Amino acid sequence: MRMEENKFLEGHRKRLRERFRKAGLSSFQDYEVLELLLTVSTLRMDRKKQAKELLKRFGSLKNVFDADVQELQDVKGIGPGNAFNIKLIHGIAGVYLAQKIKPGRQFKMSKDVFDYFYHSMSGMKKEVFRVVFLNVKNRVIDVSDLFEGTVNWSNVYPRELVLQAVKNAATAVILVHNHPSGDPSPSEADKRITKNLTDALKLVQINVLDHVVVGAGSHFSFKDNGLI
Repeated sequence: MRMEENKFLEGHRKRLRERFRKAGLSSFQDYEVLELLLTVSTLRMDRKKQAKELLKRFGSLKNVFDADVQELQDVKGIGPGNAFNIKLIHGIAGVYLAQKIKPGRQFKMSKDVFDYFYHSMSGMKKEVFRVVFLNVKNRVIDVSDLFEGTVNWSNVYPRELVLQAVKNAATAVILVHNHPSGDPSPSEADKRITKNLTDALKLVQINVLDHVVVGAGSHFSFKDNGLI
């Protein structure tokens, strides 16, 4: 019976990998994505149960990848190796998306900005202030994280932003930051900082096209709401 069980599991894992090789993850259910990932570090066990437990515990595939290592290991059957692999894939995806934003790309709407940055910013535990530098045709020159931590007057320096914008020969910027709470509604501090940065950049003839706040599955655009 043990031999038959191992044979079945081996065949099942082989079928999962073959499906991935032929069509990527498009036909996979969320638990199958996790199951395939978990088999990488645990070759001789059925990982379907643990995959489903992860989804039950965290609610979605995205939340599984956003969870920290200790939270993942709180799920029975998920050890340090499994948790490491899950966080590694999440990290690699963030690096991939960051490098994918090639010079020349255009963001035509605030939703384009949100869709692009959502993966890398939605699971962050701290607020990160990101700036997209644009040329005269509003095409991307570069993207940079300038500040980290609670966005307030103490750590958002207009002078640093102006210097970076001038260094990149930017004629416009898009400001982006995340709200770890998940609620993208701007605070009064967000509004004051946006005005402060906009005024500083105007002195060197650089426009702020938008400030997009990334939340959990939604965003707030200063431009769309008439605040810029």
